[in-house]
Amino acid sequence: MVPNDFAGSKLKIDSQTKTIRLDIRDPAFYNDPYPFYRRMQTECPMFYWQEHDLWTFANHEDVWAILRDRRFGRQISHLKSQEELGTAPTPTKLKPFFDIDRLSMLGHEPPEHTRLRGLVQKAFMARQVENLRPRIESLCARLLDGLADRNEFDVIESYATPIPVIVIAELLGVPTEMAPDLLRWSHAMVQMYEMQRTPEMESNAVKASQDFVAYLRDFVAERRRRPSEDLISQLIAAEAEGEKLTEDELIANCILLLNAGHEATVNVIGNGLLALLKSPDPMNQWRANTDPAFDKLAVEELMRYDTPLHQFNRWVLEPVELHGTQFEVGQEVALLLGAANRDPAVFKSPDELILDRQPNPHVSLGGGIHYCLGAPLARLEIQIAVPAIIRKFPNLALADQPTFRNNYHFHGLEALNVKADGR
Repeated sequence: MVPNDFAGSKLKIDSQTKTIRLDIRDPAFYNDPYPFYRRMQTECPMFYWQEHDLWTFANHEDVWAILRDRRFGRQISHLKSQEELGTAPTPTKLKPFFDIDRLSMLGHEPPEHTRLRGLVQKAFMARQVENLRPRIESLCARLLDGLADRNEFDVIESYATPIPVIVIAELLGVPTEMAPDLLRWSHAMVQMYEMQRTPEMESNAVKASQDFVAYLRDFVAERRRRPSEDLISQLIAAEAEGEKLTEDELIANCILLLNAGHEATVNVIGNGLLALLKSPDPMNQWRANTDPAFDKLAVEELMRYDTPLHQFNRWVLEPVELHGTQFEVGQEVALLLGAANRDPAVFKSPDELILDRQPNPHVSLGGGIHYCLGAPLARLEIQIAVPAIIRKFPNLALADQPTFRNNYHFHGLEALNVKADGR
């Protein structure tokens, strides 16, 4: 695809200085970032993004390499203090959020990351997750039956959103009637990872953190008195057996599992269904093909085609030179997953939805030691949810032109209003 003139007018690239200017709040960008990414890859695949003060990588080779390179990591505080980094201390008003965030496995490097991930990952191994298939199939069928008498509905609100939050709540052992609160807290907290967040976002995230922690602290106390078969009970047992898991770490990582597991899965289902509705041949191909192997290939393509999370950042942990530029300990770099997944050097016809694409080395789930812990669960939910809705409603069609949320680096729809009968 040749980048369009509209994209060209919004993106300013200086190939000589390897710098770009691009406003992430521009609707042209967050509704369709891919023409912008293509220009970056063509003209300047490693660049300094001036608005964000970050060296940024847009091609697949660099993104994939840095994700797996142990000279880059998610945490820097074990090597550099805030004073050494030249960053301001965390404002007191934001402390409730960051007190939780710093205890999650996502913000750690080994050995802390290894310890925390090891305690949780057993519940997310592929064999364990496959046991959830009947429950997820039942949940999807129930939600779709509830939509059968409605010609028009919002897929995001009515279908994509409930599936992952109910599944993760049941896995943790949290009552599913808490789902609206869990969603509200999750939506508020993940806004703290937005580029260019506002004071209102910060205030909402802090309040959500306090409410979420208070609820889980009471729930953990209840599970101490009355253990069950859920993940929280298992983590409490690990704590009691001397596995060096504190209650604050337990709570922080339960919050991480909900927040990370919910947002991305909803976006893949919504973005993927939109892509299918705009590509009737692939959608009909999936309707007709009931081979589970095809389902797996198709889900990987949905994750590649319209990536749910477009940017990961990494800290430089050791001095390293890349493409003639020296990076020092304490620098932060950005990896554009959304761009890497449309790199024509790796993917043939990258802007086409090819459901049986092989190979498909997309980077939507990260890489290296921080590869997405919940990948098997997310894949299973999408493998069940998407074919279920397109087969339930064979005449499904868009009711209006959807728009994406003004978010970056998350990439998901405001709503996906559809007509069940296609009229």
